[in-house]
Amino acid sequence: MVPQKLIVAADWTSPRPWQTTPRRVGSGPYTVAWVTSPPSPASGGHQNMFRFIKFLEEAGNRCIVSLYDWRGSALDPQGIKAMVDSLAAYPNLEATFEVYDPAKGVGPDVDAIFATAWETAYPVFVDPSTARRLYFVQDFEPTFYATGSNSVLAENTYRFGFHGITAGRWLKAKLQDEFGMASGSYDFAVDPLTYGPIPGAKRDGVFFYARRETPRRGFEIGAAALEELHRLRPGVPIHLAGSAVASEAVNFPFTMHTGLTLSQLNELYNTCAAGLVISLTNMSLLPLEMVAAGVRVVMNDGPNNTMVSSNPWLRHVPASPVEMARALVALVDEPLDDAAVLQVSASATSFTWDDSARQFVDAFEEAMNA
Repeated sequence: MVPQKLIVAADWTSPRPWQTTPRRVGSGPYTVAWVTSPPSPASGGHQNMFRFIKFLEEAGNRCIVSLYDWRGSALDPQGIKAMVDSLAAYPNLEATFEVYDPAKGVGPDVDAIFATAWETAYPVFVDPSTARRLYFVQDFEPTFYATGSNSVLAENTYRFGFHGITAGRWLKAKLQDEFGMASGSYDFAVDPLTYGPIPGAKRDGVFFYARRETPRRGFEIGAAALEELHRLRPGVPIHLAGSAVASEAVNFPFTMHTGLTLSQLNELYNTCAAGLVISLTNMSLLPLEMVAAGVRVVMNDGPNNTMVSSNPWLRHVPASPVEMARALVALVDEPLDDAAVLQVSASATSFTWDDSARQFVDAFEEAMNA
């Protein structure tokens, strides 16, 4: 949990100086600090965040990655930067990396501060700088917890008066409608140089994004659906990736894939006739990446998914394991030829990250000039 002194200091019921007298920032370029937990090699949330830091840099702005660990762990900014620079999943940034000290703040030369998760919103709120406050929101984090202190503290951050920029339109609508939070958004995209169809690939398997330790990914629902799929079509190969799953944890045979590079992940997708991705909060990036590889995807129905993407090859069904299994059976029973696979892929690659970058930079500049 965030330190109690920060929780008390972040009194969102009383206006702060950065709210009553917003910093005059002009038309840019700007110096932007991103307060974030330390990234790890496989953190998809950090990889996506760093993509947008790169977009701001390409628009002419200077960025600072301000590393914050509320537990007080020792951090090595240069070691973390070297790790990020060495990984293909992260863009190479010009940004400086430094440890964020809530007592000192980002300093007087920073024009804007991004909170990047609810734990970072508290130090950003109390930071002594007059910088504009923004919030890079990738998911509705209160639902990461059972109802209790953490869920309430996470929800309160949407009342801090920050300007949100959200991953997709569902989050934007939710924050505006339920919390009155001014927000912009960007649409999800796919890198066609990473994900695409492989001509002549044998597509007979089913892929499931399995993260048992992440409740919002609905592992138990997906496992039940795959058990039913195996009963109905015992010869269909089932592939799992995400986090390691023990064979005794499920009642069907499967192949576990761990430590895959992006190119290896694309190759795996190309062995599959269908995919199963469950997103119980904001939609994952995976479904569109799979579609770009020519895979049709079964997903749980709900505005958190349908408002993010209307791609015709995402099949939304009720969160019923039996209904999901039936949908998967329908897809594996109707294999696609190479021409149809190309059609599926094209539906996901017509909108690129360059398009998302323009949406994001426009939303950022709107917040800076509000």
